[in-house]
Amino acid sequence: MTELFSLAGKKALVTGASRGIGEVIAVAFAGAGADVAIAARTAEGLATTAKQIRDAGRAAVQIPADLTDRDAAEDVVRTAIKELGQLDIVVNNAGGSNFMVPFLDMRASGWEKVLRLNLDATMWICQAAGAHMTARGTGSVINVASVAGVAAAPFLAAYGAAKAGVVSLTKTLASEWGRSGVRVNALCPGWTATDLNRNLWDSPDGGAAMIATVPLGRWARPEEMAGPAVFLASDASSFMTGQVLAIDGGQTSVA
Repeated sequence: MTELFSLAGKKALVTGASRGIGEVIAVAFAGAGADVAIAARTAEGLATTAKQIRDAGRAAVQIPADLTDRDAAEDVVRTAIKELGQLDIVVNNAGGSNFMVPFLDMRASGWEKVLRLNLDATMWICQAAGAHMTARGTGSVINVASVAGVAAAPFLAAYGAAKAGVVSLTKTLASEWGRSGVRVNALCPGWTATDLNRNLWDSPDGGAAMIATVPLGRWARPEEMAGPAVFLASDASSFMTGQVLAIDGGQTSVA
């Protein structure tokens, strides 16, 4: 049974892999047998992730890049293919939002910045990697969305809209690429305690207001996204495409 989850011989690209969920997924892929190209803005963070990949006995390719630039995003895919020889798995994890604000107070520049990072960058990576994968006739694309993209996201309108776009893009690409042998699914984390949102959960009450509607009653740990990501990347999900896998402690089940 464990062979179903093996990524032995696979080549993967994970964006936003310098910390948090992206780091966890990249290291989990290495543990399952894949060589991994990792991309993010910070070279220092990438070095930390790369060391963990190499400690697992797999090859790591570090690609510092600002994925809000289309040319840079496309170069990431080209570099990953050149260094690894091919791409079997792509994880679009780069994203986030560094502000919460009522919709009527949001500036256009903030809206554009959030959509560029969370939706445009995913589109650019998908276009570049999709051409390669569909030509090869195989591959698994995992777009990291969010529960904010499938339910209301008060004070996070831009982020929620971007992630809803990622979910829609995922379903469309799954439909277009299915007969080419390429699967496309979305991984939707719920409230996850990462460094990016430390200001929300590292408080005296542990960010109780944020997780009030989570049946499991706690924040997710980044490590809890590793298993679902390996599942989506591996043959264990070989007949699964166009789906939204919510890892949210039951939050969307009661919405």
